[in-house]
Amino acid sequence: MHGGAFSFSALYSLALALWTGGMAIYTFLVTPAIFRSYGRDKAGEIVGRLFPGYFLYKLALSFLALLFFLSAGGGRGPSLSLLVLALLLNAAHRFLLYPAILRVKKSVPSFEAAPDSAPRRKFGRLHGASMLLNLMALAIGIALVILARQALP
Repeated sequence: MHGGAFSFSALYSLALALWTGGMAIYTFLVTPAIFRSYGRDKAGEIVGRLFPGYFLYKLALSFLALLFFLSAGGGRGPSLSLLVLALLLNAAHRFLLYPAILRVKKSVPSFEAAPDSAPRRKFGRLHGASMLLNLMALAIGIALVILARQALP
């Protein structure tokens, strides 16, 4: 148990746990509970208010995980590649896809009243891409948790 290496290794594990656990809770518990409890428009409004913090959370923790991994002596290999990929996915999600979704969402007055319109279909495609990026980032986080014990010296 050396001071610096142990600390960064522990911080790396903590960042992975918070990132992956937070994503799983938000994706599989919080969001579905909100959509079960409220109408589609109100649920979308509530979840929409949570998204900026959620995307920042994912981005910050994936950045910290990469920083702690490198600080703990992690080198080349699958963990480094996955951390960089996750950081890029989370940045693209926050800075490219999410703003595009917000722009399209403004042109849909109601998701309950306008089920089939061009903006609604575009929103659906962007939302599908958002869900895919989210699940990919979660899968990467899970893989990193599994690899964590052998990834660091």
